[in-house]
Parts: sequence; structure tokens; C-alpha cells
Amino acid sequence: MATTIKIKNLKEGYQSIITNGKHTIIGDEPIKSKGTDLGLMPTELLLAGIGMCKVATVRYVARKKNWDIGEVNAEFSQTVDRGDRRNLKTSIKVAIHIQGDITDEQRQELLKQADNCYVHRMVEGDWNIETAIELNTSKLVKEEA
Repeated sequence: MATTIKIKNLKEGYQSIITNGKHTIIGDEPIKSKGTDLGLMPTELLLAGIGMCKVATVRYVARKKNWDIGEVNAEFSQTVDRGDRRNLKTSIKVAIHIQGDITDEQRQELLKQADNCYVHRMVEGDWNIETAIELNTSKLVKEEA
């Protein structure tokens, strides 16, 4: 099943209302980039997607194996080498803390599985992002009616 995200960009700064049809968040750019800083930047949204997938995978695997874990807390940071505009080099540091009474072997297995999460594999895979086309807004109005 395809994932669809709709975005409405507002006049103020770079505020964007982002929805999947059920949930809505706000994206924006920081003040230094002429945004209003009222939402996460696009790079932060991408990093958040990777991070959420990793911690959710830890929880999923622990539940599947009936391992009693508590909170799963994580910190992710990214740097981008912009030397070649056509081939950016992005590095992401990942730190995950898993609370709970589990063995070192179980903890290592959960961390290993976090690195196999779907979004991590998707980002490392092949992408085909089509060239932007004009959105037919008259079609959108009819669909919403």
C-alpha cells in the first residue's frame, strides 16, 4: 500500500501543514533561514522517522520474544558534508538506552535489530524520486467535496 502525505505551505515563513489524512504536524524552517521556527525542519523530520522506526523495532522485538523492557530512550544526531551538491554525505549517530531486566546478549540483539528497522533499510536502499509536476488543485476540490 502506498503512503501519501499532503502538504499545505502557508505564507508565513516556510510553515507547512503536513498530513496523512488522519494525523497532522507542522513543519517549518528556523528563523535564521527566514522561517518562523514553529515546527521541525525537513531534515529533522527525516531523522525522526529513522529514530522512531529504530526504537519501535526494539519494542516490537522485545514483545515478540517476551522480554520485559521498560522505556526505550534514544538520541540521534546528523551531520551533512555538503562538499559536492549532487552527492551529499550524511552521517547519523545513534545512541539507544533500553531499560529493563535483560541480559547483555538480549540488549545486543535488540540494538542489532534496531539497525535492521524498515526505515533504516529504506533510506539505505535505492530511491526514485520523480521530477515535480503541477498539482491539479481543481481535482483536489472535487475529491474533498
